[in-house]
Amino acid sequence: MTSLRSATLLILAAGFLLVGCGNGGGNRNAAAAGQKVYRHSMDQAPVSVDPTQAATVYSNFIVLNVYDTLYAYKYLARPYELKPNLAAGMPEVSADGLTYTIRLKPGVSYTDDESFADGIGREVVAEDFIYSIKRHFDPRSLSQGAWVWQGRIEGLDEWKEAGSDYAAPVSGLQAPDRHTLQIRLTRPYPQLVHTLTMGFSALVPREAVEHYGREFSIRPVGSGPFKLRRFDTARAALIRNPRFRSEPVDLAAEGYDPTLHDGLGLEAIAGRAPPFVDRVDVDFITEDAARWNSFSKGNEIQFAKIPTEQFDTVLSSKTPPTMKTELEGRYKMLDLVAPEVIFNTFNMDFEEFGYNTDPVRAGRNKALRCAVIKAFDWNQRNERFYNGIAKIYPGIIPPAVPEFDAGMSQVSVIRDVEGARKLLADNGWDSDTLPKLVYGVAASVKQRQLFEQFRGFLSEIGYPSEKVVLEQFATFGDISKAWKQSKLPFVSKSWGLDYPDAENVLQLFYGPNGSPGSNDANFADPEYDRLYEQSAVMQPGPERTAIYRRMNEILVDNCVAIMGLSRTNLLMWHDNVIGYPDRNIVGGFWLRYVDLRQE
Repeated sequence: MTSLRSATLLILAAGFLLVGCGNGGGNRNAAAAGQKVYRHSMDQAPVSVDPTQAATVYSNFIVLNVYDTLYAYKYLARPYELKPNLAAGMPEVSADGLTYTIRLKPGVSYTDDESFADGIGREVVAEDFIYSIKRHFDPRSLSQGAWVWQGRIEGLDEWKEAGSDYAAPVSGLQAPDRHTLQIRLTRPYPQLVHTLTMGFSALVPREAVEHYGREFSIRPVGSGPFKLRRFDTARAALIRNPRFRSEPVDLAAEGYDPTLHDGLGLEAIAGRAPPFVDRVDVDFITEDAARWNSFSKGNEIQFAKIPTEQFDTVLSSKTPPTMKTELEGRYKMLDLVAPEVIFNTFNMDFEEFGYNTDPVRAGRNKALRCAVIKAFDWNQRNERFYNGIAKIYPGIIPPAVPEFDAGMSQVSVIRDVEGARKLLADNGWDSDTLPKLVYGVAASVKQRQLFEQFRGFLSEIGYPSEKVVLEQFATFGDISKAWKQSKLPFVSKSWGLDYPDAENVLQLFYGPNGSPGSNDANFADPEYDRLYEQSAVMQPGPERTAIYRRMNEILVDNCVAIMGLSRTNLLMWHDNVIGYPDRNIVGGFWLRYVDLRQE
């Protein structure tokens, strides 16, 4: 927390400004100068744009536009497909799956910056990747991304243990020449290339890190399509990187499908080299109403996620989501099921709900958890908070990944009040014996409403309301810290996928990932862990999918969590904007392809 607060203060006190970029005025000035300015919006501001801190969608969005990663996802292809970005091609992988050889595109340069000799950005080389990955394993970086490669790259954890000396080599990270990189793994890691699309893996120049010190978190120096000219808690202003490499768009190679993308105007960017706009302003607007007001004015932000309270204003139908005809010609709309899972899990560390040395009590605890799951009404949750258009499904594997099991039993997501009451009675639970259940939230009106609905569900199975207790935390960071320290018996959260592979959600219940790791449930099941370790080194295919689905069933059978739901996001943008603003998995990569139609 100390580092985050410090970074925030840096942003407020030392943010650097783009002259003439005030609210609205900068837009008009730029337009008068003949510049193309696209105004995007997000509901939160990033605290840092250092790749080692790219843990949120907000940070990652900016990082992916000012820095380069070796790989990216194709702009339009769904299911998602990898493509080279800074890499010259897909990696050469050794027969044992342990060595990846990657060649970088020659002649790519960092943006000009005072941290370089004579202020001229130098060429991006393979050693930059090695330095950038090492930073995650340097305790001074306070990296939030080390988990991605922890225990995966030969010699990297040992390098950290030995004191993180940048002059010392790491056997699993080698640069045979300026443009060739070799990564040697400790064991097969089929998701490695996916991790090389993440903002965490962005290449940074050592000169800039050392020149700016702590201010590097707000003074990025990259080789991406844009340069950051302003960054504070209200807005980020990005300008075109004039030295960005020229790579004309091949729409077919990017996955263009006329049946899906017709009418978006994307044909206008074919054969041209991005970025297509001179400047992007990203407004950080927390309140839905304020964001919508800015969007609907017509001369401010040009993109917004439709808030649920505006659905009736915008939609003529929710199933499928259909925009009212009178809005056509002014706006475009896209509905997307988010690659995420929203779930509530018990913390098995708490002996009143989870593991217990007394086998009889352990059995009663499982019955209690199963009863709570039966009491939960996913349909009411969907109608009340997600306008009835979210996707409900059993287990932790969401529909966004190919391993999703559409044929899985729906019993765990169907409310059964009588079944829950019987389970409690059969196992000796009544109003006197039921334990206190503490429900933690980051303070907000919506979180309070979610809690009250949950408490209402439980009251219908006889759970005393006074025993379902709300504990509020000032910020998301505070409650996240409580989760990491295993201080709450019940965890309510969402998880957005980092890459399109079910492994990314199944690891949330892998025993060794227990607190302070990502396994907030502190679930530890030998069979589950064995299957996770078996599948972790397997390439995608039917055999691995079968294992994933068996792991999903183990979670349901153990009643470890109330699962799951994925929101359907409705995205809307002004008609003069040419783009496909899907940030799911792709992150901020799509921004380089945005263009504006001349009025």
